[in-house]
Amino acid sequence: MLQRLLGALPLLPALAQQRVMKPVVVFVLGGPGAGKGTQCARIVQKYGYTHLSAGDLLRDERKKPDSQFGELIDTYIKDGKIVPVEITISLLQREMDQTMQVNAQKNKFLIDGFPRNEDNFQGWKKTMDKKADVVYILFFDCDNETCIARCLERGKSSGRSDDNRESLVKRIETYQQSTKPIIDQYEKLGKVRRVDASKSVDEVFADVQKIFDKEG
Repeated sequence: MLQRLLGALPLLPALAQQRVMKPVVVFVLGGPGAGKGTQCARIVQKYGYTHLSAGDLLRDERKKPDSQFGELIDTYIKDGKIVPVEITISLLQREMDQTMQVNAQKNKFLIDGFPRNEDNFQGWKKTMDKKADVVYILFFDCDNETCIARCLERGKSSGRSDDNRESLVKRIETYQQSTKPIIDQYEKLGKVRRVDASKSVDEVFADVQKIFDKEG
């Protein structure tokens, strides 16, 4: 059934054949409230990357009145669970294809909040390994209490249904159990760039700039 529903998300196969350059991807990971979105906005401005937030794409998709995935995505997010990988990768691939269709040279992407578990990791390898080059993971490392405090403050104005303490505790548990092991796997491959995300926004970005100035 899921494969049938995925027909609602065209992957622009003609474009995949036309483009000369592969997408260059930096995965951006860290707990909820670690500051991924804030830092990604600064990276986009300074280094010209395109920022794709897996979470934002899922939230936008569930708001669409005609989306066949909306109710399913809503249930997963409210429960602090990870949405099936087929849906997430389809949304990410669609956005990358559309961006490069407009400008084939705009092939550098920050993918924020993905891969979040082993299923995501394996799904990406199976679907995207030959279609995109992952150069490293930018890991925003932040303690749980700081993350929770930031999200609760954000929740006062964000309107996000998951910016509440109950959902946050579930999300952090999911992150520790499912996402952190993926970061550890990439660490063994020498493909993790760690940033202390408990610092101020400006201090964190100063550390981020050192990474991007060196790595490109």
